[in-house]
Amino acid sequence: MQIPFSASPSSSLGIEWELQLVDLQTRQLTSGSEQILRELSPDGEHPTAKHELLQSTIEVITAVCSTVGQATDDLLRTVAALRPLAQKRGLGLMCTGTHPFTDWKTQQISANDRYTKLVNDMQWLARRLQIFGVHVHVGVRSADKAIAIVNALTSYIPHFLALSASSPYWKGSDTGLASARSKVFEGLPTAGLPQQLADWGQFEGYMGTLIKTGTISSIKEVWWDIRPHPTYGTVELRIADGLPTIAEVGMVAALSQCLVDTFDREIDKGYTLPVPRRWVVQENKWRAARYGLDADIIVGEDGLQPVRAALRELVQDMRPSAERLGCVEQLAAVDQVLERGASYQRQRAVAAASGGDLTAVVDSLLDEFEAGSPIYLPVADPAAVRGNLGAAGATA
Repeated sequence: MQIPFSASPSSSLGIEWELQLVDLQTRQLTSGSEQILRELSPDGEHPTAKHELLQSTIEVITAVCSTVGQATDDLLRTVAALRPLAQKRGLGLMCTGTHPFTDWKTQQISANDRYTKLVNDMQWLARRLQIFGVHVHVGVRSADKAIAIVNALTSYIPHFLALSASSPYWKGSDTGLASARSKVFEGLPTAGLPQQLADWGQFEGYMGTLIKTGTISSIKEVWWDIRPHPTYGTVELRIADGLPTIAEVGMVAALSQCLVDTFDREIDKGYTLPVPRRWVVQENKWRAARYGLDADIIVGEDGLQPVRAALRELVQDMRPSAERLGCVEQLAAVDQVLERGASYQRQRAVAAASGGDLTAVVDSLLDEFEAGSPIYLPVADPAAVRGNLGAAGATA
């Protein structure tokens, strides 16, 4: 099976941001995407606002951009168009990896043949996909480069997941995880860690086998944490939880663009990119999903490193790339999150301060989305923010 790859001439950028529609009275996820998108674009599909699996979700996407700043501005223009259409229906916009307490059984599936087939094929695994993410596309210049870069990027799955983790709650309970979303999504048979492939020919062969055997009907149904996207000529990083603020979206986009651009240039210099051992990648992903920024990840043969230290080193290493790509400010946001807390920590701090009231958590997420940057509770002890468990068993 031949799969053409539409190579990109530079490290171009595109972002997809999956937004939740929340009833401002009940704070529950609530259907509204069909009406909002129809009003937004009565003559057909809108170019930057799309349906998703659930009718309580709208995906906002960018055009092809050169810089992180251009991409985040593009997202905000679409959000500005959506906001009044949601408000007139009593709905607010927010984003996290999971909603703190809505039960997925209450949600309506969007009227789309693709989604109907997914639910029919996957049943419970698809019905419970009440999860939300941020996906970043970065252009690469050849198909074989894309495979090499995907392999190398898997070393950084725990970095992205710990930094973006925003799903400690599931159906009104504290899961004990920083990212419950990542574990829910892994339930699909073609989701999770990417296969380690040698080159584009192996990728074509693998996809061909999946299609011939009826595992998938299109390569779009392979939802790896990091994957090549032939149509766009990109590497797509899908590992991040849904992020509550545009500042954090820009942060993850900057880190993605810097890493892909760095690897692309190293290949040009004749370097062979490393391919990490799969069991290490799998273990490190679990540690980040469980412990978030307090994870110790496996490095080298048998060493351990706090993921916080690994992220600080990565930011230092990527600074020259950030200067070249114009995203120094967005990359620097990593340090603020490391110092003051990722979304899962902020949510637990709000729950603890409110006596376990998860509607207060939703209110804080709505506020953060509007503010565009994280809102931190004042705490006397920074360890209280960094703790793994907040108000365990909190309810809405």
